[in-house]
Amino acid sequence: MSTDAAAAAPAQDEAQQRQSLTTAAARNLATTTKTPPQMQGITSRWLLRMLPWVQVSGGTYRVNRRLTYAAGRGRVSFAKTGEQVRVIPPTLAELPALRTTEDAEALTLLADRFTRRDFHSGETLAAFGEPVTEILLIAHGKVSAVGSGKYGDDTVLALYADGDHLGDQALASPDSLWEYTARATTPVTALSLRAADFAALAAQHPALRDAIARYQADAAQSRDHHGQAAIDLSAGHEGEVELPGTFVDYELEPREYDLSVAQTVLQVHSRVADLYNQPMNQIEQQLKLTVQALRERQEHEMINNPDFGLLHNADYDQRIQTHGGPPTPDDLDELLSRRRDSKFFLAHPRAIAAFGRECNRRGLYPESIDVAGNRVPSWRGVPLFPCNKIPINGGHTSSILVLRTGEDNQGVVGLHQTGIPDEYEPGLNVRFMGINEKAIISYLVSAYYSVAVLVPDALGVLENVEIARPRD
Repeated sequence: MSTDAAAAAPAQDEAQQRQSLTTAAARNLATTTKTPPQMQGITSRWLLRMLPWVQVSGGTYRVNRRLTYAAGRGRVSFAKTGEQVRVIPPTLAELPALRTTEDAEALTLLADRFTRRDFHSGETLAAFGEPVTEILLIAHGKVSAVGSGKYGDDTVLALYADGDHLGDQALASPDSLWEYTARATTPVTALSLRAADFAALAAQHPALRDAIARYQADAAQSRDHHGQAAIDLSAGHEGEVELPGTFVDYELEPREYDLSVAQTVLQVHSRVADLYNQPMNQIEQQLKLTVQALRERQEHEMINNPDFGLLHNADYDQRIQTHGGPPTPDDLDELLSRRRDSKFFLAHPRAIAAFGRECNRRGLYPESIDVAGNRVPSWRGVPLFPCNKIPINGGHTSSILVLRTGEDNQGVVGLHQTGIPDEYEPGLNVRFMGINEKAIISYLVSAYYSVAVLVPDALGVLENVEIARPRD
């Protein structure tokens, strides 16, 4: 008997013994139950859900503010080659006294005079009450500004990290004294410039002298503690005193936000759309998944875009460092204390997990609150929403954002335009582009959006949040 005949014999015997139709054969006459197409990568997109959206009919949104005097206070940048670290000259204009300097040659010569200094953890960089004789630029590491408390104990007044600068007041005020003790919290790499060396260079370059003179003149302007042009008022007086006259000055060149766009071309073969449209509409299902991908990209851009993204538009005065590394309740308390009426936190899921570990270590159990039918963790009654669009730097650190929202509250608002042609969802349209010679149907899918921070304290960022799980 041949091999094929030997294999067929058991099958024939089985068919003779069966008394009913097999399920495998029955499936040929049955209609299967199907799911719609499934897709990984769809997240809760809490930022898009929680932001109030403003209609931008003209495609551009202008944010008018009170006049604020420019004060520098940004962060300097560094170039690293092996063990050599050098400050990038144009970024020295972030020092308040040099913010009006446009002489590239002078800034380059100034950058060449900085020398590298390394400090161990716990080492003192500068002591309270001593003369400020050098300017320190923090290239890497974390520095605590330590002051004296009411009862003589040490208190941490501020934390400085990569790009921050200390002692720059000596540029305009050579007789300045250190108002705190600067102490390295971690190993620190800094670049140092002696105030005497700056004075010698300024004597040779009029551009530096002029910048210092303009800075000193601006410092004499009447302003409030936010740096805004002051409004003169009188209070607590009696009788017929002469009241001060005043007016509210505005910025002459307010910032304008243009709506950004995320687009793609959806292509479907006409044969698929004609013959395979039951029980589910092929174009509709393709479009649904495409829209999901566009909305995910929209949220990513609203956080990370270098022009309008939240991480890049947070004011430097609203960026704080963690006290130890992992995010603690103390860190989130400080983040909340810098603004009124915070609506929600936004953090990477791993950062939320790191915060939970710190709470567990202290025996704290943050309550969960109900938001739109979802139970989410919170701190001080402010919900803590997960967002995987917030980047993890080097696999070890991330950021936590806190937002005040709404136009009426001078907060953060989302921008879009509704009522656009062929609108599919608010601010998103689908436009038929035709059928090409290969019978492929094309649709242009576009989402228009942006995000605006109305005043600086509407957005705060906790930076350098360590999320790695510590070893037990």
